[in-house]
Amino acid sequence: MQKKTSLNKRNQLFSQQIVQWYLEHGRHDLPWRKKVTPYRIWISEIMLQQTQVKTVIPYFKNFIKKFPSQKSLSEASEDQVLAAWSGLGFYRRARNIFATKEIIKNNYRNRFPNEFEHIIELPGIGKSTAGAIMSLAYLDPHPILDGNVKRVISRFLKKELDLLKEAELWKLSKEMVNRDDCFSYTQGIMDLGATICKPSNPSCLECPVNSQCLSAFNVSSAKKNKTASVKKVIEMNLSLILTKKSLLLVKNENDSIWKNLWLPFDSGSIKNHIKNFKLATTQKIKHELTHRTLEINLKTYSSLKELEIETNQTYKWIKKDRIEEYGLPKPISKVIKEL
Repeated sequence: MQKKTSLNKRNQLFSQQIVQWYLEHGRHDLPWRKKVTPYRIWISEIMLQQTQVKTVIPYFKNFIKKFPSQKSLSEASEDQVLAAWSGLGFYRRARNIFATKEIIKNNYRNRFPNEFEHIIELPGIGKSTAGAIMSLAYLDPHPILDGNVKRVISRFLKKELDLLKEAELWKLSKEMVNRDDCFSYTQGIMDLGATICKPSNPSCLECPVNSQCLSAFNVSSAKKNKTASVKKVIEMNLSLILTKKSLLLVKNENDSIWKNLWLPFDSGSIKNHIKNFKLATTQKIKHELTHRTLEINLKTYSSLKELEIETNQTYKWIKKDRIEEYGLPKPISKVIKEL
């Protein structure tokens, strides 16, 4: 019984120290930490899934500029949501945002739900994201468990992260939540993992909990995998057709990495029409994804006018000055901007 009491006091001190550290040293300038609303927290948390803070910042600002509120987002088409997301990658997140805002519009009168059980049912929102929204937007203490938090907790208790079960990590995370200031604690433990308790070479001297941390000043360097995994290479042959004022693009309705984005036609699917166009340029584009490498062979053709194409695919001649209204993959968007 005495051991449990001691552990609770230790956890309480841990959370208090993180709150105090966040108030003094936290990243208060991050845009989603200003004018806090459930909507802004939701968008930022989805963007931060699998993406670094510095990458997210300009995309978040742009997204909020286009859709400053839940109400404004409710009126957006999927194309508009994907267009605002273009270049950030992992486009399933954007499709989940569209699906979620439709549910909120139809079931919650355009008000983001304020109960954990309802939030976690929304597309793209897991237990940790729901916990972050509850703690940050509604100031209702809930545990979170992203990669940074797992690392901080496991090092603090000197436990091998690979040996800890998910259920045990959730239990520990819940025990450590600061119930007096869950906002500062939640932001603080994420900041601590991102800026101090880093995977390699952590700054233990600057850590607010170093006097209690069982791993302080004795953190093993992250083991590097000597045999780097070889990425799968995917070859794509695309044909971009354009007039002086418009481009011919097709909606990718396949269940793939670029689902529902707009692309040049696959060269094979349009080969019967190529004779109507004049070849302008040929280029090879290499685009790195997390687990794959895309090698894109792109041919650009010029056309005197917008011709109809015989196909069962959804296509459009899109005016060049309206191209930003459509969701395009980053390598394709870059090519078009350079035309």
